[in-house]
Amino acid sequence: MLTLRKSEERGHFDFGWLNTTHTFSFANYYDPQMMGFRALRVINEDRVAQGEGFPTHPHRDMEIVSYVLEGGLEHKDSMGNGSIITPGEVQRMTAGTGVTHSEYNHSLDDKVHFMQIWLLPGKNNLQPGYEQKMYAPDEKLNNLRLVASPDGREGSVVIHADTNLYATTLKNGQEVSLPLNPNRYAWVQVARGAVLLNGQALQQGDGAALSAEKYATVVGQSADLAEVLIFDLA
Repeated sequence: MLTLRKSEERGHFDFGWLNTTHTFSFANYYDPQMMGFRALRVINEDRVAQGEGFPTHPHRDMEIVSYVLEGGLEHKDSMGNGSIITPGEVQRMTAGTGVTHSEYNHSLDDKVHFMQIWLLPGKNNLQPGYEQKMYAPDEKLNNLRLVASPDGREGSVVIHADTNLYATTLKNGQEVSLPLNPNRYAWVQVARGAVLLNGQALQQGDGAALSAEKYATVVGQSADLAEVLIFDLA
């Protein structure tokens, strides 16, 4: 079964410095039917104005993944980490027993566009942690690149949740297919462009939940590259 979540159905707020859309309930957006999917709790698509950002704030007991599409995201946290996250990089922060962090647009000239993803950890009170890795464009081109997993295999970042996160960029007409084991689920999020997912048309910002499906098959449908995130979930 495929359940479509259209882009325009998401929660949307424009604060001037931040233009944000929420796939699931978050902050001032509440939909009791959209509280997450399996371990996937948050997918926010954020566009942050030049030099603006999220001041230092706390988290705990959450796996937080940042996936940058355009620009540079400047990260600082209470663990002593400081970095600039750019397109092609994946950042993972384990909030665990508690961390504080800030995220700012590193540029004074260009906006930053990124996906903020939260996953419920397999257990609470973990030791806080941080990881950041770069994946070259050709690793994702017409290919499913594992970028986050529970065991860090294939050079993926480690997330403390029973979830495998794949990223792909697809030329028009090119196809990737992820086999789904019985009793596994998938969430597919279109970051840019247009695709077919198991024959269903999806546009930028659309997402879809897959249950009792044998495959998540994605076909590029854009003149430019489509970019898609696929979550394989327990």
